Amino acid sequence: MDSSNLNPTAEDESQLVSRRIQRLSLHLNPIPNPSFHDHHQLQLLTCARVKLNVNTALLSEFMRGKHKGIQEKVYEYFNSRPDLQTPIEISKDEHRELCMKQLLGLVREAGIRPFRYIVEDPSVYFAIAEAAGSIDMSLGIKLGVQYRYHILLIPYAVLAFERFLWGGSVLNLGTKKHKDKYYDGIDNLEYPGCFAMTELHHEAGFSVNCLKAFRKCSNVQGLQTVAKFDPITDEFIINTPNDGAIKWWIGNAAVHGKFATVFARLLLPTHDIKGVSDMGVHAFIVPIRDLETHQTLPGVEIHDCGHKVGLNGVDNGALRFRSVRIPRDNLLNRFGDVSRDGKYTSSLPSINKRFAATLGELVGGRVALAYSSVGVLKISVTIATRYSLLRQQFGPPKQPEISILDYQSHQHKLMPMLASTYAFHFATLHLVQMYSEMKKSHDDQLVGDVHSLSAGLKAYVTSYTAKSLSTCREACGGHGYAAVNRFGSLRNDHDIFQTFEGDNTVLLQQVAADLLKQYKEKFQGGTLAVTWNYLRESMNTYLSQPNPVTARWEGGEHLRDPKFQLDAFRYRTSRLLQSVAVRLRKHSKTLGSFGAWNRCLNHLLTLAESHIESVILAKFIEAVESCPEEIRATLKLVCDLYALDRIWKDIGTYRNVDYVAPNKAKAIHKLTVYLSFQVRNVARELVDAFDLPDHVTRAPIAMQSEAYSQYTQHVGF
Repeated sequence: MDSSNLNPTAEDESQLVSRRIQRLSLHLNPIPNPSFHDHHQLQLLTCARVKLNVNTALLSEFMRGKHKGIQEKVYEYFNSRPDLQTPIEISKDEHRELCMKQLLGLVREAGIRPFRYIVEDPSVYFAIAEAAGSIDMSLGIKLGVQYRYHILLIPYAVLAFERFLWGGSVLNLGTKKHKDKYYDGIDNLEYPGCFAMTELHHEAGFSVNCLKAFRKCSNVQGLQTVAKFDPITDEFIINTPNDGAIKWWIGNAAVHGKFATVFARLLLPTHDIKGVSDMGVHAFIVPIRDLETHQTLPGVEIHDCGHKVGLNGVDNGALRFRSVRIPRDNLLNRFGDVSRDGKYTSSLPSINKRFAATLGELVGGRVALAYSSVGVLKISVTIATRYSLLRQQFGPPKQPEISILDYQSHQHKLMPMLASTYAFHFATLHLVQMYSEMKKSHDDQLVGDVHSLSAGLKAYVTSYTAKSLSTCREACGGHGYAAVNRFGSLRNDHDIFQTFEGDNTVLLQQVAADLLKQYKEKFQGGTLAVTWNYLRESMNTYLSQPNPVTARWEGGEHLRDPKFQLDAFRYRTSRLLQSVAVRLRKHSKTLGSFGAWNRCLNHLLTLAESHIESVILAKFIEAVESCPEEIRATLKLVCDLYALDRIWKDIGTYRNVDYVAPNKAKAIHKLTVYLSFQVRNVARELVDAFDLPDHVTRAPIAMQSEAYSQYTQHVGF
């Protein structure tokens, strides 16, 4: 008897199994996407099973670019002056004097004039500041206090050191008469100065959960210091009305400053019942010390804010003013002026617009912080990686010990961090380029884009670096705890980066608010800023149901496809944006706008971080596309690790919406582990490409030769 007659379903079951196998093969070996070969996409690079041959010199040249020369000049000057190198053990007062000597030497002996680059090419200024901060972070801050641009968001910062901008305020808020009078003195350090905005009680109006915070990010318009015009003497009278109005945490004030840009309410006398008219917050140049004797001037009271957690080379002080008279010309009058007869004029119609213009022109501090924070991360990851390659611990039985970086757990700690350092480098370099273009074009759309992107990158990068400093210290064991190996000082000096120039939590809220604004514009047919173009171009695609087939693709070529990686990042951002918009609309009906924002706050912070990660990855992919062919495989490897590590760290989000099936999630994890191993194989070359000489890293355990000998010599053997 025919067996098929005995079992009529056998053939059907066989066909069904065959179809399932065919479908599974498609999941494992997807049909190539023809659009992938578009010139905007990267050609896939096979994940090599052998160690890559890295052209370190070319990679370094690509990374450091056109500003390598000016940074080398900074490094070489301090290498030639060991007397200006900051010792491990130094008192607060000694550190302050040394820091001032370092700055004077850089400007007057080395001939590096940062102030001129603020006008000519801000990107050169940022490169100088990064190099100076590598020598001593206090020097980088001191340089910023004297010269740099600044954008103020929350001067409250528990410790917002007013690090930016005596020189920048004169350039940007003043007019020709101020530049003619002060430029040379600021440039050559004859006129050291400070930036006096923060007041003791000023932070009272701040709340990280406050709806006002993400809109204004500060309560600067509530400043209490006043500048009342006296038409008889043609002077302004500066007064601190109460203890809460004392200017606090003012960098350069405690010891070295001779001038201060003081932010105060401009009061004009009137003939009505009030007697005065408040014209809002303006900036004034106020001398605080005698140019010859350096004695505190009459009516000015200065006190030292004391020892800080870090950055003790910067002399932060507190200022009180008691009827200090200054000439009318000391008003920085770019946006508002007072005539001899006491009449006020401005091209801007309201106090709010004048105030916004004043702060808007002080852009640069957040850009500098993000950029400088990457510099700190480079030093930290270089020290940890070099030591981890040097240190040997255990190994197979009866065989030599192996490097601790050969352990998978150590690779997991450091290799994604190394990849992130590269990613942040290209993202912040892009931000600096945008900022430089903004200063030239003054394009309104670009201004808005720079403000939002600088807020997000500053918050994201400085938070990441702060956590990484602790991880690097732990990765070096007991030797990482030795002060000479720098993790302690780097961590303490960098810690404040998370709160000055804006508390990171508040800055992320600003990014989220801007994303919601762009989301609204998208559906109303408006114009989107450059950074958010993908919302217009692909929102419908990203918010559609995930493809059940591609959700299961797990082949290495697919996972290393930059289109898949960037789509995954942008899908997450678009999904978070759409869902939080729905939640805010729902909760606003019962809780009001403030309550709804607070109810969704964690969701909003996650949205902002997701968006910034999308921007970072996009800029990394662009760098891989544009780099010389000889180093493309190396950068592609590092980029893949950054992208897949980030996807794996938030794999729950992708699984919850079925964007990634279980088999694909497992494949992502396995590939991330393997890419970490591949990056470990070229880790030495990757940190060498940062081109940080031993006299800059200054950690014995990171010396490129005879590290242990250097270490033992340091302790006296």
